Amino acid sequence: MPVQVGPPAVPVAAAPHQATPVPGVISVPAPASAPAAESLEAAGAGRGGAPVPLPARPTGFAGGAAAWLEGLGGLRNVVRQELVARQVDEQIAARYPVGQRLRVLDVGMGQGTQALRLARAGHKVTGLEADPDMLRVAQEALAGEPAGIRERVHFLEGDGRDTGAHFLPGSFDVVLCHGVLMYVPEPDQMLAALARMLAPGGLLSLLVRNGDGLAMRAGLGGNWEGALAAFDATEYTNRIGLSARADRLEGLTSTLAGIGAPLHAWYGVRVFTDTVANDEPLPPAQELDRLLAAEDRAGRTDPYRGVAALLHVCGVRG
Repeated sequence: MPVQVGPPAVPVAAAPHQATPVPGVISVPAPASAPAAESLEAAGAGRGGAPVPLPARPTGFAGGAAAWLEGLGGLRNVVRQELVARQVDEQIAARYPVGQRLRVLDVGMGQGTQALRLARAGHKVTGLEADPDMLRVAQEALAGEPAGIRERVHFLEGDGRDTGAHFLPGSFDVVLCHGVLMYVPEPDQMLAALARMLAPGGLLSLLVRNGDGLAMRAGLGGNWEGALAAFDATEYTNRIGLSARADRLEGLTSTLAGIGAPLHAWYGVRVFTDTVANDEPLPPAQELDRLLAAEDRAGRTDPYRGVAALLHVCGVRG
């Protein structure tokens, strides 16, 4: 049976986003002999009953966890996580009073970077992840957090297409779905389900591959045949060897309007650094700060944001 995830948002002392020495990256601890502090069985215990996991469903990300996790400390992932963190915080600050505790659902949370960051800021976070390896890494990272953070985080194994089986409509103030839709062949039904999870005025944050930028990576790499093919394409093979799909802003704008969460703001993510190697290390701190400042500005400025590798689109539930 779906469960209500806590009461409506209440005030709490929450810190604004601040860059860490390695922005947007969590440490991936070695597997511990003891179980993680937050297990699927424990999540939701004593809160009206835990959501019951559904049978595993096929996902386009199957088999991609190991390759993804190898790139966590690289420049490409750091740029993505840090820019998205800034943009999410900007949207939250524009919609909610400072210090208000929010109910956040992170669908396809991966290694838990954004989920844990928002929990550290004082919010109550539920993370949903279908890949067991990614879920394990997130649980191990959570186990290393202070008790006060662990108690307001619940990680569940589940598919984002089944949110209605886990939660009641209107249970969350913020719903994140980052790096997931590219692995969902027909995403409209899933997006409608995510919008139903939002309370009125709630924020829907989507991070997708930008269809209008697909030709950039191939072209900048001198692959002219690939660039020409990409102009009219929506499908591609990504850096970790998986088949994926891209979205275009025009289509997403129409979809968000149709599900009752019309587009409120959008950003580009990774305008200048998408072509660096997967294992490209971080530059010295001052250079990294300048790089992030340039990426941040490009992601807010036309025409640059329109050809970014990723689109971050934010809808607001009416």
